[in-house]
Amino acid sequence: MTKLWVNWAGDQHCAPARLAAPRDHAELADELGRAAADGHRVRVAGSGHSFTGTCLTDGLLLDLSRMNRVLEVDRETGLAKVQAGMTLAALNDRLDEYGLAFPNLGDIDAQTIAGATATATHGTGARLPNLSAQLHGVELMTADGRTVELTEQSGAEAWRAARVSIGALGVITAFTLQLVPSFVLEGVERPVPVAEILDDLDSYVDGNEHFEFYMFAHSPIAMTKRNNRVDLPPAPRHKAVDWFADIAVSNYASDAVCRLARRRPALIPPLQRAAAYAFSYRRQVDRSYRVFTSPRLFRFTEMEYAIPREHSVEAIREIKEIARRFDSPMPIEVRWVAGDDAFLSPAGGRATCYIAVHQYEGMDHEPFFRACETVFDRYEGRPHWGKRHYRTAETLRAHYPDWDRFAAVRRHYDPEGRFANDYLDRVLGPV
Repeated sequence: MTKLWVNWAGDQHCAPARLAAPRDHAELADELGRAAADGHRVRVAGSGHSFTGTCLTDGLLLDLSRMNRVLEVDRETGLAKVQAGMTLAALNDRLDEYGLAFPNLGDIDAQTIAGATATATHGTGARLPNLSAQLHGVELMTADGRTVELTEQSGAEAWRAARVSIGALGVITAFTLQLVPSFVLEGVERPVPVAEILDDLDSYVDGNEHFEFYMFAHSPIAMTKRNNRVDLPPAPRHKAVDWFADIAVSNYASDAVCRLARRRPALIPPLQRAAAYAFSYRRQVDRSYRVFTSPRLFRFTEMEYAIPREHSVEAIREIKEIARRFDSPMPIEVRWVAGDDAFLSPAGGRATCYIAVHQYEGMDHEPFFRACETVFDRYEGRPHWGKRHYRTAETLRAHYPDWDRFAAVRRHYDPEGRFANDYLDRVLGPV
């Protein structure tokens, strides 16, 4: 029987020689030993929310969803050890029981903690780095079944490589996370003209703990989102209100508009203008993880690049203008994060603006994305490792000052390239 793995978007798939879902370290080590004996390369699939070929293999594909427990929690220090197969959604619920939370999150929580950190998934907040910066320790199993614990104290080189590794060092089995006490956010969504935002961008970005906006190519109006801590009790919205806002409008209605645009691309400009003018004021006061995240039920593909913050305004304007030339009904998303020191972090060493462009399923994305990538490249852009791009190791190396240091760590932990695949061969080069 053919074994087929397909990602969330439905546009990446593979037929591995073997699929395995180990329950513990012993079963995982056995699977790695079998793969070595069979000459198979190994990849790990999380929730399949990457838009790239990072999980694809014709060898052994590992599913760690059965390694999904919280192992240890220290409320006083905020340290928690969790297994790599936990989804962010499940982890957020469990952490809240202990009075702990991530200081920042992205807008989707379906990813596993391993997949989210390995690809440098991020939220928004000029003073807050991406999720991988919350790691305090990484438990890694190498191809020979050996388990090692990587921390900053055990070795800075391996530590800075392991936090954003795209699965190139081995199988990450658990993390120790540095968390913060649970907190309440006030989330405010409000339509604002794009020109007004860009004319005073720093006040929006620096004047809020978390600021982002969505804009359409053919509309002057953007939807801004501002999330700030408040000393108020959580006030969850009624389930019917949540369903209407997050499911009916943000998913079902948006999907219907995109389907219409796919059938009749000439309608994209008026549809986008109508959608933007339909934006309305919304306010939410709730636990942080409920305000940060929202469901995504319809399919699309995405490109996102990290550029130095100082280029934000010029790059946003150029991407908006380029998007007018292509048939894409979906919005452009813009966010900001602080820099960090992981070797392969797209935000490494610099305050960063992330700009994401999207294409609805069944619509041609490549011409649009390639045109955008030309702009991102001009502004020293680095691609999000879990989202589409057309870069190679040859073109990426110059954008990462610590590229060779990561490569040296990779050779140490995976000298035979057991954890490589075609995608890693392209973007990192051979071991």
